[in-house]
Amino acid sequence: MAPPPANDPKRVASIMLSWHSCDLVSCTTLQTLWAGYGHICAITARATTDGAAKYLSQLSAGSTYPLILKLISPPRKSSGGHDEGHLRKMLSYEVEQCFYSDVVPLLGDEIGVAKCLASTRNMDGQPGADEIEGLMATIMVDLRSKFPVAGEKRSVLSRTQVHGTLDWLASFHSRSWGLLPDSLDEYVLPPLEEYNRRQSPGKDVGSGLWLNGGYTYLATRRKEYASLAQDTYSEWSEAMCMPLEGSSLSVTEMAALFLTPCGRPIESYIHGDVKSENLFTTTTGDKVAFFDFQYVGLGFGVCDLAKLFTCSVPFHMLAESNESLPKQLAMREPERQLLERYRNSLLQNKDSHLYDWETFKRHWETALVDWCRFQASWGFWGNTEWLEARVRSILGDQKWRDWLQQNTSSRDGFR
Repeated sequence: MAPPPANDPKRVASIMLSWHSCDLVSCTTLQTLWAGYGHICAITARATTDGAAKYLSQLSAGSTYPLILKLISPPRKSSGGHDEGHLRKMLSYEVEQCFYSDVVPLLGDEIGVAKCLASTRNMDGQPGADEIEGLMATIMVDLRSKFPVAGEKRSVLSRTQVHGTLDWLASFHSRSWGLLPDSLDEYVLPPLEEYNRRQSPGKDVGSGLWLNGGYTYLATRRKEYASLAQDTYSEWSEAMCMPLEGSSLSVTEMAALFLTPCGRPIESYIHGDVKSENLFTTTTGDKVAFFDFQYVGLGFGVCDLAKLFTCSVPFHMLAESNESLPKQLAMREPERQLLERYRNSLLQNKDSHLYDWETFKRHWETALVDWCRFQASWGFWGNTEWLEARVRSILGDQKWRDWLQQNTSSRDGFR
């Protein structure tokens, strides 16, 4: 009988578990990654010695433990070279491995995120490593026993789950303030820039998280932005793409420039793809665990909130349910209450002047404009009417526009 292929999940799991004195008991595919780039599998490991594996505490020989395997094995037909989409995906899997192996151990146990048991990122010298050379695989603790309720479809989170999600994000963003390195050089650049950097001999390459967290930022969405600029049928073409008087930049280019990380005090790690599909909660819904950290990197925490509010928060938690939604919508009390909950949790045991409300609100408004720019050029989904009404109101606020121009021109961005 021919041996299993090198990218067979069972074979990969068996090799990696052996590094921690564990055998593979079972392996079940949970899902195929987007565009056939690999698999996520539920596996069961059996300890072969007492206290076999790190993070599998109090195990005795013969005990079993549920784990998750994420195996990256791109299809042969996938494009390489200068294909930005392919580069983004492959770099995102590298970033995710870095997050689980290097960052998660520093977060502490109070933040719901899976611990990494084994990773091909650190497999040099391990038995069988040559057999899985070229693959990316990560084995993590399966948190579903503690967080059994899947977030699933967008806009279905309950009030309790929304609050739990805000608390998780605030804890994650706040905790990361103390983890950021002094230099930005080790971060991964936007896909095409990182590709070019890696082609230059002798240059250090990014091996950490994304320099700019998320996947919607303008530097990697220029084609979509150009299409929006030419779309005369869209109300957002002129509103977002026309250069402002006295400037070569449009208002959304200024927003993107302001949000680009550069080492300002309030920047943190952000999840980068916050939506209900990427979280699990306890049965009561008050505690949350996130997964899918492919786009984790530097940014403003409010950028995570912009996607959460649009895609996964029920509309009645953003605006008064008894009002007819106007074409332009200023911040309503339900929205303010959610933002204040997040900010209070973010600044818990910290000086509130570190992030005063007015500065926070300006950052939030800028994040909404930036997120709306992406949706307008890619396609709207979620609380579309709320997002568009809010952004019309923000774009029409001369005080916000003056603030944005002032902070973009100076590029210190924190006043």
